[in-house]
Amino acid sequence: MKLLHLAPHIAALTLIGLLPVSAHAAEAGSGNSAVSGEDLTAASERIRQTGEKMREDLKKARARLEAQKAQQEAERKRQEELARQQALKEKQQHEAQQAAQERARREAAARAEQAERQRQEALRAKQLEAAKQQAAKARAAEALKEARASVGERAFAEDRQAAAKARAAEALRKARESAGARAFGE
Repeated sequence: MKLLHLAPHIAALTLIGLLPVSAHAAEAGSGNSAVSGEDLTAASERIRQTGEKMREDLKKARARLEAQKAQQEAERKRQEELARQQALKEKQQHEAQQAAQERARREAAARAEQAERQRQEALRAKQLEAAKQQAAKARAAEALKEARASVGERAFAEDRQAAAKARAAEALRKARESAGARAFGE
């Protein structure tokens, strides 16, 4: 591209270099038809120097073009590397996010399982407490039944009744101790 841009300059330099030769030829044609050897040597030297200058300019232009291409290639590679690194970073972030989500799911499942175990244990404890209360009530009823049966006759009812009440109270106290205070609160 730069070579095309330099083409008019190169053509102008060539014409400028040839201008003295054609001026000498015009002078020679007007009066003196013989061109001196020195003039031809000088003209050919100028042409040779102009050609060398043009070659140097072309080499410089070619070197600049190559340098520009190399710079563009380096920039393209740098951009590709940045894109690759960004993709790798995004992939790592995605994997980390997935791992965090999986960890959160496992933790939530473990908490739910623990809550279910605690609920089951509480239910078993409640059932056990209810069974203890029922057993305590049954013992108290049995003690009361025995107390009533032992009273039997009314004549000795007061002594027997006091003893039966004491036994029933004792049975009730033991039942309360074994089942706790809540057993008879219902």
